Amino acid sequence: MTPMSCGKAAPHKYSLHVTGSASNLSLVTKVTWKRSVDRQLDKVPTAIAEKFQIWVALVNESGIQSVRKCRGFHDEPLKGQRKGQRSMRLNRAYRAIYIELETGALELIEVLEVNKHDY
Repeated sequence: MTPMSCGKAAPHKYSLHVTGSASNLSLVTKVTWKRSVDRQLDKVPTAIAEKFQIWVALVNESGIQSVRKCRGFHDEPLKGQRKGQRSMRLNRAYRAIYIELETGALELIEVLEVNKHDY
């Protein structure tokens, strides 16, 4: 595995960034989000914010395709008004909504929100 460099890259309080894994060094994955997601993360329980950090680290290290295979995140495409977006469960109540953009050697995952899901 590629060693991770952890840091507080502005404006993300929970930002981690790695430049690929041993199996896929040509594709760089980066997870980003806006300040509104930072505010949402400040309001969620600590365990939820920590699981989000773990997901970000895994995606940055291994790529979104590999992390989707982890059943614990229940990654799924959304329907209706949210078509084109995906969600990842942080627990039964909370989920992160994201979109993915790929341009050449960069795979950009933009987290749109972390919210309590209505059932």
